[in-house]
Amino acid sequence: MAEFENPFLIKSQNPFGRIDQVIAVMSGKGGVGKSSVTALLASALKERGFQVGILDADITGPSIPKLFGVAGRLQTYDGHIIPAESGHGVKMVSSNLLLENEEDPVIWLGPLVGGMIKQFFEEVDWGDLDFLLVDLPPGTGDVPLSVMQTLPVTGLVMVSSPQKLVAMIVKKAIHMAERMQIPVVGLIENYSYFQCPDCRKRVEIFGASRAQSIAAEVRIPLLGRLPIRPELAEKGDAGQIEAVHRDEPEFFKEVTDNFLVHSNCKTNCQL
Repeated sequence: MAEFENPFLIKSQNPFGRIDQVIAVMSGKGGVGKSSVTALLASALKERGFQVGILDADITGPSIPKLFGVAGRLQTYDGHIIPAESGHGVKMVSSNLLLENEEDPVIWLGPLVGGMIKQFFEEVDWGDLDFLLVDLPPGTGDVPLSVMQTLPVTGLVMVSSPQKLVAMIVKKAIHMAERMQIPVVGLIENYSYFQCPDCRKRVEIFGASRAQSIAAEVRIPLLGRLPIRPELAEKGDAGQIEAVHRDEPEFFKEVTDNFLVHSNCKTNCQL
């Protein structure tokens, strides 16, 4: 099958500042905790001193504002959109921040969704960012394709879980990225195991990890394996995802270190 062209010269540009890297976070399949991983990565990078934003491209199923405890509607100034900010300064835009009621559905066809994502990139005053993370909806459909074709994506992070079915779908997403000529930064396996808080034994609830074998098979780095943590879900539900790095600084350290190595970070990349 022929590769898609990657027409970088005609891709969207943001006129309000410098965005060094646009990193899309993709899962291929729903239910693997991709948005939580996106939020954790953004928080960890911000904790290390980087300027970070999140473009919530899951237009019909947005969850980024909820994870950060951000509510209210986006503001505009002089014809452009001002991003919302978390308590620790992670900038974000999301369709949920355009609604009167956050529980209202967004029932749009693909072209409208693609137009909104383009607007979120071109018409938002992001300022100067080291990283703009794009939280994609699951799958390899209209929205991931639109993002890869229209935004200047510099890398892709894949999120998986241990189930064999997920592994197959993740490979599809990686092959899509290859055909779109988007470099894959690496793979994060979420829900990899549960560690008993008493005996410290690791239990692989969803089966044996396939992260290393998948990464080796498709020749991409393994950024890390994340455990099942009920308290992490509680912090996300409470809009306190940024507290994870304050309370447990080692939880996401390996993933962040490996991400900075493999994303070819050019600015302020001390580990």
